Amino acid sequence: MDVRMDGRNAIITGGSRGLGRAMAMRFAESGAGVAIVARREDVLAATKAEIEAAAPSAAVITCTADVSSADGVKSAFDQAINGLGQIDIVVNNAGSSMARPFEEVTDEMWQADLELKLFGAIRMIRLALPGMKERSWGRIINILNTGAKSPRAGSTPTTVSRAAGLNLTKSLSLEYAPHGILVNALCTGLIVTDQLEKMRDRGAPEKSMEEYQEILGGRIPLGRMGTADEYANVACLLASDAGGYVTGTAINIDGGSSPAT
Repeated sequence: MDVRMDGRNAIITGGSRGLGRAMAMRFAESGAGVAIVARREDVLAATKAEIEAAAPSAAVITCTADVSSADGVKSAFDQAINGLGQIDIVVNNAGSSMARPFEEVTDEMWQADLELKLFGAIRMIRLALPGMKERSWGRIINILNTGAKSPRAGSTPTTVSRAAGLNLTKSLSLEYAPHGILVNALCTGLIVTDQLEKMRDRGAPEKSMEEYQEILGGRIPLGRMGTADEYANVACLLASDAGGYVTGTAINIDGGSSPAT
């Protein structure tokens, strides 16, 4: 199936690397215009060049902003509108994992995590909704992790923020379905991205990347970690007309690891 997104424009937070980059690349290859949002201008520029090389006809703009604040979200959205004209698809992808034993998590850590992962999504969605309602078409994809459904010990504050994002997804899907706006979530398992090296450095610095990836993959029912391209393919389907009867779902992309479906 050839999934096309011609004539649509997407904003993707955390879009310069990892899953955000992969989704932006896949969207652009499918005909969409993409606005990639991140804090580092140099990394955004490099990713923009990579996407344009793979999809020369796609409109690609960069939005330098920190979406952990209301002003940062508005700046990112305004840059996207100025560059693309309208936003049809929002992918809330900003934020890496912060997992600590509960008693080690300070108020400042809680606040930072919620501002970035929950309020960042709330604020971006709020800005995009009027245009989506006017056109009776919209796609919102909230990037969560499998801990949103089945948290493990020592996983705060991330799993709490992500669980709130899961309920935000379901609530908005019911509220905005009559407007043609579909709201879904992707619950992320172990995917090979640039964050893997940081995980290795924290957990098993004596292992090579190949050894570490094999160890992690051995814990997964499919026997391997997922790829960013596989992840982006699911996001592309949800963001397109081909996924037009799917809303209110939280799809696990985890190789069968999560005990919660």
